[in-house]
Amino acid sequence: MSEPNDRLRDAFRAAGRRLTSQRRLVLRVLEESDGHLEAETVYLQAKARDANISLATIYRTLAVFKEMGLVEEHRLGEEHGHYEAARDSPHYHFTCLGCGKVIEFDTPLVAQIEQGLSAREGVRVTDAHLHLSGYCAQCQTEAGGQSNDEK
Repeated sequence: MSEPNDRLRDAFRAAGRRLTSQRRLVLRVLEESDGHLEAETVYLQAKARDANISLATIYRTLAVFKEMGLVEEHRLGEEHGHYEAARDSPHYHFTCLGCGKVIEFDTPLVAQIEQGLSAREGVRVTDAHLHLSGYCAQCQTEAGGQSNDEK
């Protein structure tokens, strides 16, 4: 077994959980994706590889992974969650209100805000989310420079 798999197995053991083949599969689906997957999409991709996996297993696994910090859940302007494998460096999201495109970006400004808040209020920030919405360049061009709200 490779070192990353050993670390993953050890993390599960430390959390008092088992690293099952279905949990490995769900994590692989998320890690191989370059987008933000809905639970149903994770299910369809996992089911293509393991016909015995259920949607309930996907939801339970995503909840466990989120609790363990292995995945991040984002709403992206919608009522349901979108999931992606957790990353080492923070990143933030912009969602186009016209076409639904999600653009990921990073900015040192959030870290500066966190540091300022910590110094001023004595708090310890453990997580930060920044989600911006508006209209992407393509939707603005197609609308003749107007947002859909201005039409």
